[in-house]
Amino acid sequence: MTGPFPRRVALIRHGEYHQQPDTPSAHQPHPLTREGEVHAEAGAQEVLALCHLHGWQIEDCLHSSTLLRAWQTGSFMAATLERALGQPFKLITHDVLCERSLGSAANLTARQIEHVISQDPRMSALPNDWKSNSHYRLPLPGAESLLQAGERVAAYLHALPLPASSASLTLVIGHGAAFRHAAHLLGVLAFEEIARLSMHHGRPVILEEVLLEDVCEAEDDNALQAASAPEDVRTTTQWRHVAGEWKQRKLHESARD
Repeated sequence: MTGPFPRRVALIRHGEYHQQPDTPSAHQPHPLTREGEVHAEAGAQEVLALCHLHGWQIEDCLHSSTLLRAWQTGSFMAATLERALGQPFKLITHDVLCERSLGSAANLTARQIEHVISQDPRMSALPNDWKSNSHYRLPLPGAESLLQAGERVAAYLHALPLPASSASLTLVIGHGAAFRHAAHLLGVLAFEEIARLSMHHGRPVILEEVLLEDVCEAEDDNALQAASAPEDVRTTTQWRHVAGEWKQRKLHESARD
């Protein structure tokens, strides 16, 4: 098979970190806990096992959000991969892989945010589900909705360079809510699954981009003809979940990512 080859990415949630209690902002600047370091090293071992099973080869450039816990997770994983494979790995960071921003309310407690909103006569009271509602955006400068965070992460995945090999696997380390919303926008998760699922710390969920013409060969001859024009290849792709496990959220479990 000759190129272009579809992208294959391992979405990896950062390890456990020193999270402030009752603080909904995910832009907290705190480091991993010792358990979080273990998550990162175990996650790298799981990536290696998946590569051995499927014949994948890890791209030498890992991508992570700029938040400390994600960068630390990526650094631990890169070091573990280097020891196992005997080759160097580099880590690049980018703001667009960060978790949903609460703007000027970053790192305030939930009670402080509710108080701030109640003191501003221009603002309506917060809805009860404001922290987990995918569409809601705090009416504050710099704030975004969960879906907006997912949009920028999905755009980043779409913009990754096309791999030189069909066996390529790119590691992307970031945050659970932004990843799940991106997965929904990529067509991997149904909307109702965003709230029902979470991600294990450090463990990979593998998504793969599929050229639509490959899918159509088995499902729809007419669609195959429509997708066969070369200029349509980049816009006629689908993403699918191929390996790694999402975490099933427990009943009444509050979202922390």
